[in-house]
Amino acid sequence: MPDDDVRLLGDILDRRAAGDPGGAALSYLDSQWTWLELRDQVAKLSGALSAAGIGKGDVVAFVDKNNAACLRTTFAAAALGAANAVVNWRLSPEELTYVINDSGARILFVGAEVLPVIESVRGDLSTVERVIVAGEEFEAWAAGAEPFAGPSEAELDDGVLILYTSGTTGFPKGAVLTHRSLLAHTRTVMSAFPVTETSVNLVAMPLFHVGGSSYALLGPFTGIPTILTREPDPASLFAALAAGATHAFLVPAVVAGVLQAGERAIEAFSRLKYLGYGASPMPLPILRRALAVWPETKFVQVYGMTEMSGMISALSPEAHLDAAHPERLASAGTVLTGIDLRVVDPVSGEDVDPGTPGELWLRSEQRMSGYLGNPGATAETIDADGWLRTGDVGRVDDGGFIFIEDRVKDMIITGGENVYSPEVERVIAEFPAVGEVAVIGVPDERWGETVKAVVSPVPGESIDEVKLIEYCRVRLAHYKCPRSIDVVDALPRNATGKILKRDLRQDYWRGRDRNV
Repeated sequence: MPDDDVRLLGDILDRRAAGDPGGAALSYLDSQWTWLELRDQVAKLSGALSAAGIGKGDVVAFVDKNNAACLRTTFAAAALGAANAVVNWRLSPEELTYVINDSGARILFVGAEVLPVIESVRGDLSTVERVIVAGEEFEAWAAGAEPFAGPSEAELDDGVLILYTSGTTGFPKGAVLTHRSLLAHTRTVMSAFPVTETSVNLVAMPLFHVGGSSYALLGPFTGIPTILTREPDPASLFAALAAGATHAFLVPAVVAGVLQAGERAIEAFSRLKYLGYGASPMPLPILRRALAVWPETKFVQVYGMTEMSGMISALSPEAHLDAAHPERLASAGTVLTGIDLRVVDPVSGEDVDPGTPGELWLRSEQRMSGYLGNPGATAETIDADGWLRTGDVGRVDDGGFIFIEDRVKDMIITGGENVYSPEVERVIAEFPAVGEVAVIGVPDERWGETVKAVVSPVPGESIDEVKLIEYCRVRLAHYKCPRSIDVVDALPRNATGKILKRDLRQDYWRGRDRNV
């Protein structure tokens, strides 16, 4: 169970190794670590990083599918006052180059599957001094080092994790999460996902997502074992459940896939005590079926964001079963302890009347320190009093339940992945026949939303939808590419010339429990 005096991430492993050295800490593929083994491997990795010149304020980066080495790197870098930038391995070569350069990473750890892409852009990586392949090369490099013995220069507000969010101006931004913000978030997770001495945490979300790296701290902080899967594929999930997993956080698309996989899959998932879901809306028919087939499982819906280190509100298990308020199944639950919430008119900055929609503003120790190397974007997001503007429009009912209704920043969430429409529009606008473009999210029963582009052609030109999608797939991660394209004569605009995306969306979302 947790130690209240934990101040830095490294304190967690030190206390576990001292109090329960032989206890199960982490399993990944065919490897398992006790708390003592994990602490000692992290100390050696810190030593290897230090010997390579990595110290306070430096950044290393990790590009791979889920890998226990990535978690170890986060702890190891944190001990030195450095940060681990965990990069989405699904990004296109152009996007990977931008993110890695923006992070300022001096050492780049790369999975073998991603290595060919990295090799193709190696000459463009301006800050990377060394590339180390995750696997035998990584393990040999770390094992050959002397354990880092300190003293550590790490401080509470040093960056630990850098996770990239899609950019509203077309370029991703690195949210800097600190010892303070991550530990505060872990205490929040504990309040929503209580554990016992027999609990086992399953981490299946990608580590480049807060639902992966931030959620993964629950096990070490509470002293329960963690099972890390490389991917959230059926075989890995079922193996984790057979190994005793009791707690999991998944995107709704995975839950939908399990329900469609038949009775054996449904029976396997009935072993979960707590099933958290979030990162995209859960279609109500799927949620109602899940509640029916897993009556003993406690469901927790999570609403959060990278800039807040993860979750900020939750729909509790009890609220899922509240027959008096079935409408609250479509809500994002209630704000959690330690988090202040305001609902604000995004133009005036004044609080709106109770029950009225406005932009959600948050204040908490969970908040990021800012966007890496981007003080302008940080100032636009965090005000002088520490309030973070989420960009989400919502309202709060008389019971404190949050309903998300729109997005100030036009973000699309598809299968748990965040896609900002300007990022996609920037690429589509370069297609020769496109005159103007608007990208919106449209409902999808499995993925929550999918990306749709509405385009109008240059006068005298025609647009081949298939070729345009192929054009996007070369330049963007596939999940960001439009699944469908509508060609129109002109896009709807208001009197000032602004494209009315709400008008474009309304036909697709009419009659839905959610507007986004």
